[in-house]
Amino acid sequence: MNRETVPSWVPASGHALRHAGIHFDAVRIAGFSGEQVAYELMQFTDFRAGPIIREATGERYMYFLLPPQTAGTYAWPSGARALTRSGRGAAFVGVPALDGLTWPLEWRSRPSIEVPFVEPELLHETVMCAVR
Repeated sequence: MNRETVPSWVPASGHALRHAGIHFDAVRIAGFSGEQVAYELMQFTDFRAGPIIREATGERYMYFLLPPQTAGTYAWPSGARALTRSGRGAAFVGVPALDGLTWPLEWRSRPSIEVPFVEPELLHETVMCAVR
């Protein structure tokens, strides 16, 4: 993929911290629950779910990237945390490059110009069914 086919907030190499609420909001879900939500979301969208980042260490979080200023408009259940510009202070999300060494971060579903974000309402519905 060339740089014109991905959003500007995706780094060219390695990974970079991005401030939630600027380029995107994020919903963070740990472990198996995050994997389950990602799987169901990808099945429903024919694998064009939008950007989902998987963290390979610690709690093994999944980060679902939404359009800026959208995550805070939903009431997320416990186990899902909205990362936005407002609320509990600054939140940062590690964003991997599309290729190369990006450990411990990787794309579960890549962003594209056509699908730059996960659809917030669809994610919320999926989370409400999967995370209890």
